[in-house]
Amino acid sequence: MISLGGAIGTGLFLGSGPAIHNAGPGGALIAYIVIGVMVYFIMTSLGELATFMPVSGAFSTYVTRFIDPALGFALGWNYWFTWAMTLAAELSAATMVMKFWFPHRSSFLRSSLFLVLIFPIKLCIC
Repeated sequence: MISLGGAIGTGLFLGSGPAIHNAGPGGALIAYIVIGVMVYFIMTSLGELATFMPVSGAFSTYVTRFIDPALGFALGWNYWFTWAMTLAAELSAATMVMKFWFPHRSSFLRSSLFLVLIFPIKLCIC
């Protein structure tokens, strides 16, 4: 549940406003439900694979075994790149939120401050 809350946080809070503005509340709710159902099916499929073949490794191990080793290699690097870019996304999100309250402050200073705060936390987690 902690991981789910962390994954939803930035995207849900900062992406909801433009989504509701463009699609309206009904369209945003329908899109959220469709994507939620898709993620549910992917996670149940991954759970079945983990039950069938428990391995020490990420989900790219299943792709390597059941589809193709090259695709598993590429998926592993894409997964690493996704988490590497999460730091930049969190910096941008924090800067956008702080810009609401302090519109005349430099974004570079806020990004630097949050980088100094977030980077050691990411080092401890990984």
